[in-house]
Amino acid sequence: MNQTVSTNKRPVHPLDRFAYLIATGAGAGFAPVAPGTFGAAEGVAIFFGVHALTINALNLTPQSSLLLFVILNIAVFAIGVWASNRACEICELEDPSQVVVDEISGQMIALVPLAPAPSVVGVIAAFALFRVFDIFKPYPIRRLERLRAGLGVMSDDALAGIYAAALVWLGIYFRLI
Repeated sequence: MNQTVSTNKRPVHPLDRFAYLIATGAGAGFAPVAPGTFGAAEGVAIFFGVHALTINALNLTPQSSLLLFVILNIAVFAIGVWASNRACEICELEDPSQVVVDEISGQMIALVPLAPAPSVVGVIAAFALFRVFDIFKPYPIRRLERLRAGLGVMSDDALAGIYAAALVWLGIYFRLI
């Protein structure tokens, strides 16, 4: 459902530029191939950055680290809805291909079960699972794309992230990850 940028112009305000910067993942959305994969990789980088800066530095309990990442994901989702909605208005498209904040958000959701103790195998599994769910969109993920503008852009990837997180959690529970 991704589309290219429209050539129609409308006045762009500084807040629009900021929203567009967020929506495009600070430029990751302009990758010549697989911009969604670059956006998901940004989600992994943000996960590790937040983990290093807060959890390791503050020595949080596993429960506190999970709570921190849940709150962070809610904030990223909400900001992503706003930013992608503005980007859709700027581009005059329902789902511009350069908008990757949805992949950043979905990937971060997929990584939540790893917040207390990330592992290389777990991160690779979360990344791969999220990308598979994001690309193939099993039921009812594809239906969420029908939601209006920013909510539609963000919701399908959030559910793909939830599906991936559930499988990652099962992998942890059964000691596969």
